[in-house]
Amino acid sequence: MKKKLVALTGAGISAESGLATFRGSDGLWEGHRIEEVATPEGWAKNPALVLEFYNQRRAAARAAQPNAGHLTLAALEDQFEVVIITQNVDDLHERAGSSNVMHLHGKLFESRSSYFDQLIYPMDDDLIELGDLCEKGHQLRPNIVWFGEAVPLMERAAAEAATADVFMVVGTSLQVYPAAGLLDYVPRTTPVYIIDPSRPPVTSRPNLHFITEPASTGVPRVATELQAE
Repeated sequence: MKKKLVALTGAGISAESGLATFRGSDGLWEGHRIEEVATPEGWAKNPALVLEFYNQRRAAARAAQPNAGHLTLAALEDQFEVVIITQNVDDLHERAGSSNVMHLHGKLFESRSSYFDQLIYPMDDDLIELGDLCEKGHQLRPNIVWFGEAVPLMERAAAEAATADVFMVVGTSLQVYPAAGLLDYVPRTTPVYIIDPSRPPVTSRPNLHFITEPASTGVPRVATELQAE
């Protein structure tokens, strides 16, 4: 029976494929304040701006390619039962070949009803525009979990973390909650590999391994180590 490897991935792994992280050093995301484009309040105030912002994010994601971090996680399925829990909304893990990907913060290439949360649609093209409606007549919005909204998959993600034989944290600062709290569910006997160029402030558990490298080199390094065991 394969061991279970759970990987929590964040903006850093996508940044290596050229996708902007959601918050730059200036506090802006592609020139916009987070509150303008990634909150229910921003949507209520200026839905046209929010739609255009995510239309641009889709175009950028479509042009990006998976990097060695994504590809290595997919290749590890040969030896492990791999569960990817990602904070990213792009589809780079799927395009790399990962078969079990949980998107905590939603999916860029899906739309959903602005009124009925359960009405979710795969997108045939990369645009959502004002006047695009769900089947019940309400404006479509990106299927993204914005700041201030509940994270529906957290309970399932916590259950996956609690049953991990190996846990990897890749390209995330562990500052964004509730996702950062997943580490608290990982058994203390489980080895945890934290792969990030800047070392997140985690010290209060055994079996911690820090790899202060980007995902494209750090994930292959850890994979080689795990496959040798």
